[in-house]
Amino acid sequence: MNNPKIRWGWIVLGGLIAEVALIIAIVPAGMRLGETFLHYTAPPGSLITCFLAAWWICRRIESRFVLHGTLVGVVAALIYIALTRAQPEPLAYIIAHVLKLAGGALGGFVAQRRRASY
Repeated sequence: MNNPKIRWGWIVLGGLIAEVALIIAIVPAGMRLGETFLHYTAPPGSLITCFLAAWWICRRIESRFVLHGTLVGVVAALIYIALTRAQPEPLAYIIAHVLKLAGGALGGFVAQRRRASY
């Protein structure tokens, strides 16, 4: 590994961007269309926003891409849990948190593969 250091600043920024983007993308429509809409859109939205944020931050680091991406998903999930004061959540939101981790890891993996192809 060239630089085994974990880049916490980038990770927190990526998690924050992912969670804010998710909220901006689905909450306004959810307020008009109801809670059911949020249950169906939060999981795939979580995957997509964490993938994009992780891919973006992992383009700026040198190593440990999947770890950094996964930690972006962890930060995004923790931000949501903090915003809701750790109240019990519907199953769809728990699945969304798992998909945040998966999306982040996948974003890191894609960034790693792209880096290797250069």
